[in-house]
Amino acid sequence: MPGLEIRKVTARIGARVSGVDIGGDLDPATVAAIRAALNEHKALVFDDVDLDDEGQQRFARHLGELTTAHPTVPAVEGAPNILPVDSERGRANHWHTDVTFVLNPPQASTLRSIVIPPYGGETLIANSAAAYRDLPEPLRNLADTLWAEHTNDYDYAVPEESIDEEKAAARAQFTSIKYRTVHPVVRVHPLTGERGLFIGGFAQRIVGLSLGESRKILDLLQSYVTRPENVLRWRWSTRQLVLFDNRITQHYAIDNYDDLPRRLNRVTVAGDVPAGVDGRSSHAIAGDASHYTPLV
Repeated sequence: MPGLEIRKVTARIGARVSGVDIGGDLDPATVAAIRAALNEHKALVFDDVDLDDEGQQRFARHLGELTTAHPTVPAVEGAPNILPVDSERGRANHWHTDVTFVLNPPQASTLRSIVIPPYGGETLIANSAAAYRDLPEPLRNLADTLWAEHTNDYDYAVPEESIDEEKAAARAQFTSIKYRTVHPVVRVHPLTGERGLFIGGFAQRIVGLSLGESRKILDLLQSYVTRPENVLRWRWSTRQLVLFDNRITQHYAIDNYDDLPRRLNRVTVAGDVPAGVDGRSSHAIAGDASHYTPLV
C-alpha cells in the first residue's frame, strides 16, 4: 500500500502505523491493508491522530458494525457507542479479553488517549496465538478439547476493607445483568485460521471440572499468555489510538500512576460467535446481549 508504513514494535506483537490519516475517508485498499496488518501484528498504534469521538467511531466502522459501549456500564453521555475507560470509574488491572461473557464478544477494540498521567498508566496487550504455539504438545492437545464458562459475575477477591460505597455501586452496575457463556478454550480465528487461547479474567470454570481443578488449568494456560515475550507494554502519549484484535489478544491496564487521572475512550467493533478446533460454536447460558451487540 503506497504511503502506508508499518514498523514492528516487538517480535511477536505490535506495530506502529504511519502514512495514513485515519481521521479521513479511507478507501477499501487502505482498510484492507490495515486489516492485514492487524491480522499479522494483533495490535496497531497510530500516532498524532486528529480524532474526536465521532472520528474514532467513523474509523472503527471501517472494520465493521459497532457495539454499544458495554452491556451494563454507562456510555459517554450522548455517545452510546463510546465507553469511557476512566480511572475515576475503576481500574481494569486484570488480564482479560473484552466482554467475553457474551455470546459474540467484540472482534476489535480501539482505545484513544484523552487524559494521560505523567508517569505509569501503560496498557499491556498479549498475543494469545503465540501463547498457544508456545504450549508443549500434550498441553496443546488438552487445550484443544476444553471449553470454559465466562461470566461477569465472579469473585473479584478484593479485600473487604478496600471496597467503599462507590466501588460497591460500580460492581453492582457491572453485574446488573448476569451473563454466562461457554466458549472454546482454543478459538480459531475466522480470518487467519490461527488458534489462540481464549481465556482471561472472565473465564471462571472449565466445563466438566470443579472450580479448584479449573483454576489450576486456567492458571497454567494463562501463564503462557502473559510471558513477557508475548506482551506489548504500551506507554501512552497524547493523540494516540491503539487498535487490537480482541479475538486473539488479552490486555491489562497497569495501576501504577497513583491517584492521577487517566482516561481513554473505547469503541468496539461487533464480532462473530467463537468457534473451537472441532468447529463447534460457543453457546450462551444466561443473559441477553442483543441491546449491546449485533450478531456478525
